[in-house]
Amino acid sequence: MNSLECATRYPFILVHGTGFRDWGYWGRIPKALEERGARVFFGGQDGWATVEHNGEVLKARVEEVLAETGCEKVHLIAHSKGGLDVRYMVSSLGMAPKVASVSLVSVPNHGSRTMDALARLPRWAFRLAGFFVNLWYRLLGDKHPDFCAVCTQFTTAWAENFNRANPDAEGVVYRSYAGAMRSWRSDLFMWWQNLIIGLVEGENDGLVTAASARWTGFQGVWRGADGRGVSHMDEVDFRRRPLRRRGEVFDVVDEYIRMAAQLKELGL
Repeated sequence: MNSLECATRYPFILVHGTGFRDWGYWGRIPKALEERGARVFFGGQDGWATVEHNGEVLKARVEEVLAETGCEKVHLIAHSKGGLDVRYMVSSLGMAPKVASVSLVSVPNHGSRTMDALARLPRWAFRLAGFFVNLWYRLLGDKHPDFCAVCTQFTTAWAENFNRANPDAEGVVYRSYAGAMRSWRSDLFMWWQNLIIGLVEGENDGLVTAASARWTGFQGVWRGADGRGVSHMDEVDFRRRPLRRRGEVFDVVDEYIRMAAQLKELGL
């Protein structure tokens, strides 16, 4: 192990996705980066707040990290909806001069046609679900959970408008990544989501399609050991162990180490 291969010029902020908070979200990844010289912080945004609200929270967090470290910029690694929060903060809240890079892991940049279909369900159903989700997440620490609004932000129409309003910021290095399950058997926690999204949209990781995740600087699709597949949960090391199949090994931690090492090679 090279103890300095991830010792980048600027610190990292890891930004989680929808439905979670920072507690244990990233598995072994933060420790692995720190062991190799990286300085790692967390976004601290709500689990079910809108892109706009979380963008404001992340803006404040970036300022805190810069003040604490004395650095001029940060690196942002974001998973799932966290990537939309990050893109909004960088492009709409004037934070591009303070961001060196944005790495987007399975972010629904182009929305979801499956969510388009779900959005046609009766409004009362969404409001009822939203009442219970918002209540629970307030208990978990969310300040402004808004289940219904967030679901709308996963539709393709919203994504199209969002992308027009939030183009890539000049001077920021963008990289994007996707995961894909080989079949519903790849992850029994996400089997039914993978089946449904697969029927509607095609190849996906159980929540986000590879096509939707594709953005600037696309680095390809993670497929795991012997094509086993990589689920939305695998992408953030949910199982805290490498994935194995037929003698082959895929450790998602290695992908994050590679991300950081490449940024170091760029002098960032």
